[in-house]
Amino acid sequence: MPSRSNLFSAGFARIDGRWAGAEVDLGEAEIADDLSDALQEALGLSGDELALLCVEVEDEWFAIIRYEDDLDPRVFISDAHAVQNDPLGEIFAELAGVVVDKDAPDLGIRPVGELELLGDFSLSAEELVELSMEEGVLPADILSLIAERLGFADELDRLR
Repeated sequence: MPSRSNLFSAGFARIDGRWAGAEVDLGEAEIADDLSDALQEALGLSGDELALLCVEVEDEWFAIIRYEDDLDPRVFISDAHAVQNDPLGEIFAELAGVVVDKDAPDLGIRPVGELELLGDFSLSAEELVELSMEEGVLPADILSLIAERLGFADELDRLR
């Protein structure tokens, strides 16, 4: 089981046309609501802003949760199999409505969840899946590419 010390999590909110970022402590997260509470606290949000919670665990997987207005959170997970033995990953899988069959053979990287999560930022579902399945590319590098496309790479670099 990956330890939470090998976890990087940061939140980014779109406020007045600009991205603001902050590190988000998920060390105490036990249920899905804990994720949004930690994000709102870290960024000082009122709840109706567009916010992204970006998480990477070791060199195993990454996830993005999109919170917007009163809509249900939308979740993308880079690899369904990688999250199954990770308590935090299981929270993400549950939030994404993904059931991972622990007895199924691991057939390689399997992105799951809301593939169109960033479509309105010109990052299509196909591109998101392709990035996630790129051989030999680390989750941190993929998140950096996504941040660059969306315009918050400087904020992400500052937090790392």
